[in-house]
Amino acid sequence: MHFFNTTLLASFSIVLLLAVVPAKAENKHTPLDKHQWTFKTDPYGSEAIINKKLIRHGGIWIKFKRVPSTDEKHKTWTDLIHKVPASSLVGIQKIRLTYQTETPLLIKLPQQKYDKNGDENYAFYQIELPATKQWITEEVALKDFTRPHWTPTNSTDVGLLPEHVKEIYFTPILAGNIGGEAIIQVRAIELLP
Repeated sequence: MHFFNTTLLASFSIVLLLAVVPAKAENKHTPLDKHQWTFKTDPYGSEAIINKKLIRHGGIWIKFKRVPSTDEKHKTWTDLIHKVPASSLVGIQKIRLTYQTETPLLIKLPQQKYDKNGDENYAFYQIELPATKQWITEEVALKDFTRPHWTPTNSTDVGLLPEHVKEIYFTPILAGNIGGEAIIQVRAIELLP
């Protein structure tokens, strides 16, 4: 009888551990703050679709539909936006993102204008993350961000200034002249020193 009780208790303990451990693994991330996330699209017909709320069940699910750009003055775009909690990236060296998307994803760091009239330096820097059908965590260093290839040659490269970055944009890579659809999912973001 003692052997039976011990075996039963051991089996119950193993089942309990198997039930608890995956739940803890899923919840190891800091919860996303709904006040730090938003999205924007162009005024030319692109749209963002969410499932009632941007953040549900601990993560973000958003579908972007980008319409084709018609000309230089009517460029279309879609962005998922994270407001940096400290209002700048001072002291931050890396961004760690847990995400899923079937299209490559740009992380863009837009910088404030450098004077009240704007200096036309096209001062934002970006890095591309791969498409993935599975949840993946990628870590990127700020030093590896570069300006877009389309930046005008007469634009002065002032460098990435973390004190001027208040938001981080996540943009699915969809051809401007064709448009398209993309779903972005985010489970966690960490700004690392």
